[in-house]
Amino acid sequence: MKTQRFFQSFSEQLTYWRRQYEALRRKRKLLGTLRSESGNNRRRGLKRDIFSYIILFLLKISGNSEHQKREIALGSMAKSVKNHGGIDTSGLGWIHEQRSSVVLAIAIVSLTGVMGHKLYNQPQLKVGTPAPQTIKAPYTDTIEDKKETDAQRKAVSKSSMPVLMIDTQVTEKINQNLQQLLARGNEIRTTAGSFPFFDTSVLSVYIQHYLRSCSVSEWQALLATVENTSKQKPRLSLPKQKIRGLQNSPNSVLPTRSADFTQALAELETYRVTTSEQNLSSVIIQISQARQAYAQASVQFLQQEITNSESETIYNETILLDLLDDDWAKTQTGIRQSAERILTQGIPYGLPPSILQNAVSLQVQALVPKNAEPLATKLLLAVLQPNLKKDEEQTKQHALQAAAGVTPVMVEVRQGEVIVTKGKLITAWRFDVLEHYQLIRRENNWLGLAKLAGFVTVAIGIFVWVEKRFKCQVRQRDRLLVLLLTLSTPGVLAMGIPYTTWSAVGLLLGSFYRPTLGVTVVVLMFLLLPVSLEVSTIALLAGAAGGILGSCIAQRLRTREELALLGIAIALTQGGVYLIAKLMVGAAFGVGWYLVLQEAGLFALSGLIWSIVALGLSPYLEKLFDLVTPIRLAELANPNRPLLKRLATETPGTFQHTLFVSTLAEAAAKKLGCNVELVRAGTLYHDIGKMHDPLGFIENQMGGPNKHETEIKDPWKSAELIKKHVTEGLVMARKHLLPTAIQAFIPEHQGTMAIAYFYHQAQQMAQADPSITVNEADFRYDGPIPQSRETAIVMLADSCEAALRSLKDTTPEQALTMLNNILRARWQDNQMVDSGLTREEMTEIAQIFVEVWQQFHHKRIAYPKLKASNEKLAKG
Repeated sequence: MKTQRFFQSFSEQLTYWRRQYEALRRKRKLLGTLRSESGNNRRRGLKRDIFSYIILFLLKISGNSEHQKREIALGSMAKSVKNHGGIDTSGLGWIHEQRSSVVLAIAIVSLTGVMGHKLYNQPQLKVGTPAPQTIKAPYTDTIEDKKETDAQRKAVSKSSMPVLMIDTQVTEKINQNLQQLLARGNEIRTTAGSFPFFDTSVLSVYIQHYLRSCSVSEWQALLATVENTSKQKPRLSLPKQKIRGLQNSPNSVLPTRSADFTQALAELETYRVTTSEQNLSSVIIQISQARQAYAQASVQFLQQEITNSESETIYNETILLDLLDDDWAKTQTGIRQSAERILTQGIPYGLPPSILQNAVSLQVQALVPKNAEPLATKLLLAVLQPNLKKDEEQTKQHALQAAAGVTPVMVEVRQGEVIVTKGKLITAWRFDVLEHYQLIRRENNWLGLAKLAGFVTVAIGIFVWVEKRFKCQVRQRDRLLVLLLTLSTPGVLAMGIPYTTWSAVGLLLGSFYRPTLGVTVVVLMFLLLPVSLEVSTIALLAGAAGGILGSCIAQRLRTREELALLGIAIALTQGGVYLIAKLMVGAAFGVGWYLVLQEAGLFALSGLIWSIVALGLSPYLEKLFDLVTPIRLAELANPNRPLLKRLATETPGTFQHTLFVSTLAEAAAKKLGCNVELVRAGTLYHDIGKMHDPLGFIENQMGGPNKHETEIKDPWKSAELIKKHVTEGLVMARKHLLPTAIQAFIPEHQGTMAIAYFYHQAQQMAQADPSITVNEADFRYDGPIPQSRETAIVMLADSCEAALRSLKDTTPEQALTMLNNILRARWQDNQMVDSGLTREEMTEIAQIFVEVWQQFHHKRIAYPKLKASNEKLAKG
């Protein structure tokens, strides 16, 4: 138990020292009184003060009476501050100044070191410069001639055969063209009609072809002869054996015109003899119809010619119409199979036409009927074209493998052999030999590093000026975080990766701090990086655009989902800016336009990836560097948080008080342009310390007996219990790892105000008993007073809440007068000295509080009472 009290008291004392240090650091005027004092005296004074604090702390622990311990501690501290205040203030100020200097030095050295990594270990001797002296080999060794090796590897790489792959788009186009040609052939044959159009046992194939394709004069002469023969009934001019032989020879060479005419007449006469005159007439009609269809198909040959690139007609012969229907079906199948086989094997560019023609002929001979081979060959040669393209990735891998197989060219250098003669230029080979023997004399480019350090210092100065100019509340740990995030960008570039952390830096800085700081850092990096690093200006511009977008928008977002959408917007911005910049310089219009698109896509992808990394790191950085972002504040304000659930359950009165104070404070913060999210979250936690003894506070007594009147009956103990809700609240806040910005609301909402009720009670006791001494410090909170506008607004809302709740039949003017009196008392009590609030703003705050109070206590409609009959009906 004693150990627990010891650590608790020690923690309270450390907190007090820290507050004293912060208060003294802010009061810069006190530093001017002892500017001439030496550093040794300052350090000795600081040691004396620390020793005095330790003695006071031990006295506090060893004492018995709480009241006496408080008097001794306060008296001794006051004496110490009175005697050594100047030394103490000077020493603490010196420590603070040293901290700033250390952070500044770290920033300059680290940024210069990372951005100027190429300036380290640079050789004095360089290729193309004259040798300062004759240098000889210290020992015999075998050295690789890198230039010759690279030359041989490049030659082998260039001479390696390219790896080809099937171009699916070209192949698909060839198949489509082939299908269109075959479809056109089908259309022509459909127009010509089926072939053969009559029974081949009656009319042979070649006679049917003759009958539908012969001239009009021949057909008319044939009809006239048939008619005359019908009257005269002459005998056939050809023997039956010859007729049968001609009928069974469809592929034989066609005879002369007279023979065709005679044979056709003979077959028609034979059919008439074997059947009847009526059947012959029917055959004549079918032949006439076939002739008409054939004539229409011939017209299509002339009107709708399908040509290839050389304007050569594909279907310019009658072979298409001479084929039997079955032969044409086999021909189409064979053409498709031939094309598929040839295209599967691939046709390379530059293939001689004769080789392709031979390949087509071989395929056609095996798959197409004999009489259709010329047509199939011609059709395939018309559509086939090279469908192989270079496989860039495989060709590159093949070339690399071939180059890797080249044996390095080794040259033996003997001991004492002259590597370079004085005054002669150092060649690349001689530089490699010097490098091998470590005779290159490397050194750091201190002049270049000094120039870079100067640029870095100027950039840091601009950052500090922006920080002061826009009154950004930045701590030393915040500056270290900004430095770490800034170092990530040149650090990734130094590793040879052009897709660096622009989006992550902009998103995190914009989320953690003001957009002004994030934009400043991104712009300064954009100007600094080209000074020492070889990086593309377009790449820098694209990255900086994404970083600026993240800095400007991140702090406006309130959910992780919105931040994820911002990451997508950053990615599109980086890729779009890169592509637009390339278009403006004309780089995207050349043969490598696809490379530009690829680079733009990679920049967009890198922006998205780094944004995801930033979102993942954000919660850890918030914890590690004690930061509050709008998203984290929204999460802390969730009523399901453990502390808030306990507050609502264990201290319902305090919870209701907290909600009303939060409403008042939020309205004032929004009107004055303060951080509303911080005010909301801070207000919800400002009274969590009351959970240590809920019944010690009147709002939780629910009309029951007052503990201070029935049990304690000692104003000093009551005041200690009331003040304890601040210290206990800080303990709870630290235990639950609340941010420092939230913890500040717990002590600062009370400041150093007096606990007036018990102070007045103690004064009454002193008047009745002169032996009792009343020290006002016993009845004041330990502070500190509000150090920000946000905590000051909560103090004023907390002071006015009870008064507003007590008002019933009061006009807004009376309520405003009462609140102005309360706020004037806080101002006169010097509670607002460090807050940054002005007297005019406090008047405006009182008006806002009254407006909120009116909204909560608006008049309601007086409902009429139910009559007796209505009441009975309602009950019945």
